Amino acid sequence: MSLLGGIRPPITVLSVLLLALAGFTALSLGSVREDKLPAAVLTSQQHFAEDGAIALRASLDESVTDLDRAAALFSAGKPVAPDAVLDRIGSVYQKWRGTAVVEIASGRLLAARGENLPLTAVDRTKLAGEGGLAPRMVKLANGETRLLTLSLLSWKDQPQQLLVASSSLRFPGISLGNFRSIAVVGPDGDVLSNDGIPEPEMVLTDLQRDDVKRDTKQLKSFAKTAAKRARVNPLTAKEPGSGGFLGVSGSLMGGEFGGDRAAAGYARLAGPEAGVGTEATSLQLTVVAMVNVAQSAGRTSDAFAGLVLAGALLLVGALVTALLIGTVQRPLITLFLDSRRLTRGDLARPVTVPRGGEAARIGNALERLRHQLLEGTDEADGADGDTAGSGSVRRRGPLRRTGARTLVAVCAVLLLAWCVPLGLLVNRAGDDVVVPQQLVSDQRERTDTLNDRIRRALNEGHADLLSVASLMGDDTDPAHMRTLLDRTLQEHLRYQSLYVLDGSGKVLAQAGGGPQAIEGKGPREDPIAMHSGGKEPVIVGTAEIPGRDGTAVVGEFRIDFLNSLLRRPGLGEIRVVDSKHRIIASNSGYRAFQKLDDDRLDALVEGSSLKVGMSPRPGSVLYRSGGDHVIAAAAPFVGGGAAKQMDWTVVSWQSVKGLAIHEYSLQNRTVLAGLLGLAVGAASLGWLWIVVIGPLRELARRAESLADGDRRTVLYPRNHDEVGAVTRSLEIIRQQLQQRQQQRKQAGAGGKPSSAPAGRN
Repeated sequence: MSLLGGIRPPITVLSVLLLALAGFTALSLGSVREDKLPAAVLTSQQHFAEDGAIALRASLDESVTDLDRAAALFSAGKPVAPDAVLDRIGSVYQKWRGTAVVEIASGRLLAARGENLPLTAVDRTKLAGEGGLAPRMVKLANGETRLLTLSLLSWKDQPQQLLVASSSLRFPGISLGNFRSIAVVGPDGDVLSNDGIPEPEMVLTDLQRDDVKRDTKQLKSFAKTAAKRARVNPLTAKEPGSGGFLGVSGSLMGGEFGGDRAAAGYARLAGPEAGVGTEATSLQLTVVAMVNVAQSAGRTSDAFAGLVLAGALLLVGALVTALLIGTVQRPLITLFLDSRRLTRGDLARPVTVPRGGEAARIGNALERLRHQLLEGTDEADGADGDTAGSGSVRRRGPLRRTGARTLVAVCAVLLLAWCVPLGLLVNRAGDDVVVPQQLVSDQRERTDTLNDRIRRALNEGHADLLSVASLMGDDTDPAHMRTLLDRTLQEHLRYQSLYVLDGSGKVLAQAGGGPQAIEGKGPREDPIAMHSGGKEPVIVGTAEIPGRDGTAVVGEFRIDFLNSLLRRPGLGEIRVVDSKHRIIASNSGYRAFQKLDDDRLDALVEGSSLKVGMSPRPGSVLYRSGGDHVIAAAAPFVGGGAAKQMDWTVVSWQSVKGLAIHEYSLQNRTVLAGLLGLAVGAASLGWLWIVVIGPLRELARRAESLADGDRRTVLYPRNHDEVGAVTRSLEIIRQQLQQRQQQRKQAGAGGKPSSAPAGRN
C-alpha cells in the first residue's frame, strides 16, 4: 500500500495531531503568566525610544543639510563677508549653539557667533580626505558633548573658508511626561546627554537626592547594556517579519524600589530607508528611554482549566478515532481481504458483509459475485430477478443510508463542539481587563511628541524658504531664482512645488509641479497656511524677499510628506485634523477633509484644545465599551514658529486587544487552540474524504453495477491503497465472469450443429 494513501495514514495523523493539540492546550492555557511588568509596558518603552531615535536622527541630519545648503547657496552667489554669513544664518535658523567661519589655509578665525567652539578639534589638513567634512562629536571641558557640523564656503579667487556650527545632543520636542528620562548614549556606552533626571543640587530633600542618584545609576547601567545590544545586525536583532523601526531596538527591565520597577527602551539611530545610512547614523548613537512603573501582582491562568480542555479534546479525539476505525478502516480492510480471497478462487466461505454504508454495499455485491462464480451462472442472462435455486442469492433489501459522508459529518461536528466554544466563549476578556495606566500615559506623550515633530517639520520648511528668500534681492533675475529653487527642491523632498510670486500674482520663477494654491493675487501674509480649494489639502509656506515688496518665495508641501511623519509603530490609527475636525493627514487610508466618525474622538479633540494655564495640553483616555477597550490621545499644536497659527490637532487611538496584556494573551491563546483544532480537523477529514471516502462511494456504485450484470465497464483503480486493491479484485472477477459468459456462448453455438443430425436420425 502507498505510504501516503489508504485509510490508515489520515486516521493516524489525525490521532497524533489531536494528541499534540491536547498537550499544547494543557501547557499553553495553563501557563499564561503575567509578569509584574506586562510585556505591553516594555514594548511601549521600546516604541518611545524609537520615537526619540527618529526625532534625533531627523534633527541631526536636518542640521547637516541646512548648513550644507546654506553654504552652497552662499557659494553660488557673490562673495559675502563672514560676519554677514553668520548673521543671515542666525536670523533664519536658531538651532545652533555657536557658529564660526575659519580660513582653511591660515586657520584664522574670521567670524564667530554664540558659544566658543573647540576649533582645535578640527584637523584642517584632513578636510580634503574621505570623511573630512563629516560631523564629529567633541567633549568640552565641562563634560558636555557637542556635535560639530562642517561645510565649505568657496568663491572664485577667494581663499576657501570653513563654516562650523555646534549643537548639543538634545532631543527636539520629546514629551517626557512624569518620572521619565531619556539619554543619548555613545558607542562605548557613555551617557552623552540626558533629560528628565534633575541634578542633585536642584532637588530639596535628601530623599529626592537619593532618588536622583539611584535613577542616574540605573540609567548608566541601562546605557551600557543598550550600547552592547545595539551593536548587532538589524536583520538579526528582531524576529523575522517584524516591521516598524528599521534599526536595532529593544526593552530592558531594571531594579525594584518602593513598589516601582525601572523599565527602559533603547533604539539605535537608523536611516529613513532600510540599508541607507546618513550622517547621523554614522555617529553610532543609541537612545535610551527610562521610566519607573508601578508593579502589579503577578497572575497566572488556571492550570486546571487547561487540563480540563485538554482532557475534553482527548475524549473527542478518542471518540472520533474509534468511529473512523470501527466503521471505515476495519470494514474496508475486511473487504480488501475477502476480495483477494475471491480472486484466488476461494469461494467456500461467504463474504463478511459490514453493517451499513458503502462498505455494506460493496460487501453485498461481493457476496452476490461469489455466488455467481460458485454457480457458474450469470444473473444478467436470467429473468428479471435472481432465481430461487439452491445456489443463488437474492439482493438484500434497502441498506441503511448512514454512509461515509454522514460519518465524516459526525466527526466534524464532534471536533467543532470542542473548537467553536474556545473561539467564542472560553477565556473571553471582558470589561474587567486591567489596562496599565502607563500605556495610557505613553499614548499621550508619544502623540504629543509626534505633534511636535510635525510642527517642527513645517517650521523647518518655512526656514528653508526664508533662507532662499534671503539670497534673493531686487536685482536677482528669474534665471538665478530658478537655480536656487531647483537646488532647494532637490535637497528637500518636502516640497511639491516652489515658485516666486510677485504682488500681482504673477509667477516669476518656478521649480517642481505646477502651483495649486494661486488665487489670482499676491502672496499670502501668513507664513504657513492651508489651501482647501482642491480635492486634497495644500500646505503653503511663504517667505517675503527682502527689498522686493510684495514678492515672496512660496513653497507647497507634499501631503505625502506629512503622512510619512505619522508612521509610528505602536500608536495605532493616527490623524491630523484642523479646527473643524476635518482630516488633513493620516497614517492609513483616508478621504481628505472627512470628519472624524467617532463622537468620543471629537470630544477628546475638543477637550484637548481648551487652555490649561497658559496653553492647551495633550490628553489621553481609556474608552471601555462592551469589551472593546480603546486607548486614545489628542495633542494640539503648541509652540513657537511659523506653524504655531495652524490650529491643528494630532489624534491617535488603538485597540487594547492588540497589546500584550494578560487577559488578551490568554484569550488569544485560547482562540489559537480553537483555530488549530479547526485546521487539524479540516486537514485530516479533508484528506480522508479525498483519498478514501470519495473513491469508496464510487467503488460501491461500480461494485453494485458489476453484481447486477454489467460486464463491459472496466474498473480502473485510482490509488494504490485498500480501495484500489478492492477495485483491482473486482476487475479480475469481472474478467472471470466475462470469460465464463463467452465460454457458455461458444458451447451453445457448438452444440446446435451436432443436435440437428441426431434429430434426423
